Amino acid sequence: MTDGTQTAGRRYGGSDAAQRQQERRTRLIQAGLDRFGTVGYASVSVKQVCSHAGLTERYFYESFRDREDLLAGVYNELIATIKAETAQAAADAAPDVDAQLRASLEVFIRTLAGDARMARLVLIEVVGASPRLEVRRREVLHEFAALIAAIVGPLPDSEVSSNRLTMTAMSLVGGVNELLVDWTLGHQNATVEELIDLCYTLFIAAYRAISDQP
Repeated sequence: MTDGTQTAGRRYGGSDAAQRQQERRTRLIQAGLDRFGTVGYASVSVKQVCSHAGLTERYFYESFRDREDLLAGVYNELIATIKAETAQAAADAAPDVDAQLRASLEVFIRTLAGDARMARLVLIEVVGASPRLEVRRREVLHEFAALIAAIVGPLPDSEVSSNRLTMTAMSLVGGVNELLVDWTLGHQNATVEELIDLCYTLFIAAYRAISDQP
């Protein structure tokens, strides 16, 4: 028989300790997005994040080592969501490559453009925040380049075509990233639709060139 006293100690309000910790972590992630994505990472303290989340600093340190660790946590969660939605859009548009490229670009760009906090954190605040986050940021660029290469590929099986596809995908992903940085900072006066159309035009032109299609 289960000990009722022990059970009461493990559960509170219908959730156990692990669930409550996860709920607190989620609140801190949301507070990090709100604060880092509006005020900026350099201007926000752990205390301010905790106040925004309605939690004490004790609960911050049960989930994160420090402020940088929270920034990494927010960034990784956002990237996981964006990547999953982008990949799903491409899969839903399969097998037509043109449609897949259009769908994936549209979801990627609209997701970032639709939330100023997310755009600022993903595109600006993580840049140079720490050596660890710089490594992660480069990994993310390669992950999205691999996603694009998987949509376009396979090309004729040769080392040259494989290298060309990899470099092309990376240059396109980097270009979209920098264009969105510029747009987020207000240096580009364009609608979201214009951003999507421009990026799609570039991707299709590159795809035609590397696949030797007319």
